[in-house]
Amino acid sequence: MILETNWLRQADKGRGRFRSLLLKSLQNFLHNVADRKQTLKRGGNLQFVSWDAWMAEAPSQLSISDRALDGLAPERLFDLRWAATVVDQALRRLREECEGKGRLRLFEGLRDHLTAEHADISYADLGIALGVAETVVKKQLHNLRQRYRWLLREEVAQTVENPADVDDEIRHLCAALASAA
Repeated sequence: MILETNWLRQADKGRGRFRSLLLKSLQNFLHNVADRKQTLKRGGNLQFVSWDAWMAEAPSQLSISDRALDGLAPERLFDLRWAATVVDQALRRLREECEGKGRLRLFEGLRDHLTAEHADISYADLGIALGVAETVVKKQLHNLRQRYRWLLREEVAQTVENPADVDDEIRHLCAALASAA
């Protein structure tokens, strides 16, 4: 840095000793390094939530009391509504895809389990209700979850100008949904 910026030109006998310049420069450098280390990156205070955890709060299952909604700041309410709209849109597209493939019954049977934790699902009971084997239920639910995630990513991509911003927007979406819980 000293060589690149021609730093030594700042040395002036009339302003003090050279060693004082060195000391002050080192102090400023160390102060700047400490500031950079403490600077939070975008989303630095956000807690990351697992995919399954935040999907469990999808708008179709998101139940927020009117009192809680009234207590939200307008900016947070806007973010929450945006997140709910994006998630609902992805879910609607998934439903339409399943309907187009003649799998609407499968979608309807598994929709409520797209966001559930694996431990909370009885694949055997779902298999009996749908009239298919347990292994088929596991495979189809896995496929529906993957497609749902992909559709959600596509929906978020439509809201950003730069495709590189999609991951940040998904984190923002997750944070908005998590804050409503």
